[in-house]
Amino acid sequence: MLHRPSSRVLVTGAAGFIGSHLVDQLLLEGYEVTGLDDLSSGERKNLPADSVPGFRFVQGDICNSELLKELCRGVSAVVHQAARSSVQRSFARPMEALTVNTLGCLSLLEAARDAGVERFVYASSSSVYGPQGQSPCSEEYPARPRSPYAVSKLAAEELAHTFSAEYKLMTIGLRYFNVFGPRQSASSQYAAVVPRFVTACLRGESPIIHGDGSISRDFTYIANVVHANLLALRVMGSPKSRIYNVGCGNAHTIFALYQHVARELGSGPSPIFAPERPGDVRHSLADLRLATAELGYRPCFDLRSGLGPTIAWYKQCTARGLTK
Repeated sequence: MLHRPSSRVLVTGAAGFIGSHLVDQLLLEGYEVTGLDDLSSGERKNLPADSVPGFRFVQGDICNSELLKELCRGVSAVVHQAARSSVQRSFARPMEALTVNTLGCLSLLEAARDAGVERFVYASSSSVYGPQGQSPCSEEYPARPRSPYAVSKLAAEELAHTFSAEYKLMTIGLRYFNVFGPRQSASSQYAAVVPRFVTACLRGESPIIHGDGSISRDFTYIANVVHANLLALRVMGSPKSRIYNVGCGNAHTIFALYQHVARELGSGPSPIFAPERPGDVRHSLADLRLATAELGYRPCFDLRSGLGPTIAWYKQCTARGLTK
């Protein structure tokens, strides 16, 4: 069962890839949105102008407790997306991952509790599972994180469970599986595989595949993630803590992904194979039964239907001379 919460929502990480898409949809559906971002990786141009009715942007740090207390006043729900989001970056900068992803989440939970926020929807990650002993992987599968990033996300989940149990704050964690789509940066050395493949092929360069290409992932188009967050904002129930997988429910190997990208573009340079990276699990696939039963979540896009608009966006960026 769904309900419509009161209209004021705080979105953290608002200028980022996922956060900016959430802001757009929330405004479209009539919510009043405050967007928080430190612009360390997100971009202000991803967001509406300050003159857009119902929207306010605040540049600030997710670890700034006083700022968070101010922003949570009068807010009915928090949608928490701010993070340092790369497994590989977390090996290079583990303290940063734990500080932003875990302590930042704790600061926000405290501010939400003190302000009387009704619900706290937050981004977690499929990386908390580590190597999957079953496929697809359900939420009951034991977590075996293999990177500082995964540890930071699992710790944030445990904090959310505690705040829900002790302070009657409804917390809903969404374990994202390999999200892709427009606005996802390809410029970082830690960029996700879809933007790396697409932009390499558009430049006529050989994309790099780490391993032999048989590693598989559940690639999830951004519209599916936005849909899941909206459902989490509206689901009825008493204050409690819940975790849901958010994926597509289909696995594709990295080499198959390259073939899909090349097919969409008409052709592509042959890939270069490189050694596997630390922290990479072999296979990842979401069991969506719980999210379907309790949230009503069903993916709207699969990999092929999501690649079309994604590639079109990168082509547009290339034509305009923008580097992403």
